[in-house]
Amino acid sequence: MRFVANTWKRFRQLPKRITALERDVRRTRAIVEAHRRETQQVLSYLMLPDPAVWRRPSVVSSGPGLNIFPGGALCRQEMFEQPFFHFWCSRIGEEVRYHRKQWEFVFIVQAAWERGLLTPGRRALGFGVGTEPLSALFAAHDVSVTATDMAADAVQSAGWHATAQHASGKDGLRHLGICPPDVFDRNVEFRNCDMNAVPADLTGYDFCWSACALEHLGSIEKGLAFIERSIDCLAPGGWAIHTTEFNLTSNDATIDNEITVLFRRQDIERLIERLRAEGHEAAAIDWTEGTDALDQYIDLPPYRSEPHLSAAIAGFKTTSLGLIIRKSSAA
Repeated sequence: MRFVANTWKRFRQLPKRITALERDVRRTRAIVEAHRRETQQVLSYLMLPDPAVWRRPSVVSSGPGLNIFPGGALCRQEMFEQPFFHFWCSRIGEEVRYHRKQWEFVFIVQAAWERGLLTPGRRALGFGVGTEPLSALFAAHDVSVTATDMAADAVQSAGWHATAQHASGKDGLRHLGICPPDVFDRNVEFRNCDMNAVPADLTGYDFCWSACALEHLGSIEKGLAFIERSIDCLAPGGWAIHTTEFNLTSNDATIDNEITVLFRRQDIERLIERLRAEGHEAAAIDWTEGTDALDQYIDLPPYRSEPHLSAAIAGFKTTSLGLIIRKSSAA
């Protein structure tokens, strides 16, 4: 009887063991696949272009460009070598460097400038601002800025405290070389904000922005939902300008439900369809990938300060994508 009882007990446990085994197999396959992709990237890492190819060129900065970003775009080397790029880098107090984070800043301010948003009296809302220079730059143009970032306790639990990229308050955004203190104090306020639960009273803004923040909200769907929610914060006819991580390797396989997710073209096109169905103007995206030397180079962890236009994340080649959306004037 004891033998029968033990056999029956083991039989009842079999489904759980099978489930655990299947889970382990899936994890192992995922690890092997990530290693396969990363191994493929190693040759690119070893093929860093000669510095003569990517040292900053001498460019005369004459001011913002015209019609540089009629719609969304991917980060490309050629943009770093244009006068408009050098102009905005000088305005945010940085030397030009081949780094996609800098491209994101320039994309946002150039897109805002082209749409007449950097004028006195405008209202702007920044999400996940960290210590970026954009709040100070907009304030210097006499734009009234509400800068937001997650609360300190949320930063600790999310593991972002070690990166030193989180804004704990208004003082971390000053950037004195960009905006005089009195102008900054007059034009900038700071609030804590969970991008997955944007407060209902953040409304009526002329434009909003985020720079590579929405891919850290927990999933692709949460990131897309945030973009739609950010439009609710705008006045009719207002603009949402966002940048995020983009998967250059695949329009199918990607990273989802992780601390960092990678958006695919199908995700963005699905979002654009939804927004247009709701009456908003989602600008067409220039999906052209760069073909210059630094566009081909893929940086691997630990990432370089430059060149860093494309990066390997879990074996996927990624770069930055910029999005431009206008809220319906009837909304």
